[in-house]
Amino acid sequence: MAFNKEQFIADLEAMTVLELKELVSALEEHFGVTAAAPVAVAAAGPVEAAEEKTEFDVVLKSAGGNKIAVIKEVRAITGLGLKEAKDLVDNGGVIKEAAPKDEANAIKEKLTAAGAEVEVK
Repeated sequence: MAFNKEQFIADLEAMTVLELKELVSALEEHFGVTAAAPVAVAAAGPVEAAEEKTEFDVVLKSAGGNKIAVIKEVRAITGLGLKEAKDLVDNGGVIKEAAPKDEANAIKEKLTAAGAEVEVK
């Protein structure tokens, strides 16, 4: 009798999750293997350098002395209305999320020039 892959796949698709778990357990026991990922092997591999961060959040810490100029800049950057921009400047918070490094630095420069205290995370 020849092995029929299509029939085997169809049989697997018809099984419930519990039946599949029992099948995997039975195969592990029969062949003396485990389906768990080899964690120790991955940990023993060479340590790769951390990836460079590509997305940054621009956070307004405080408006500083020239609050009106900061509100104008926040409106220009975010497109928010006057009330929303004022609330953001009054309470602080994220001006732009997931911005590229160049854009985040440009926003920081604009807001700092207007008198705000800004942090790029």
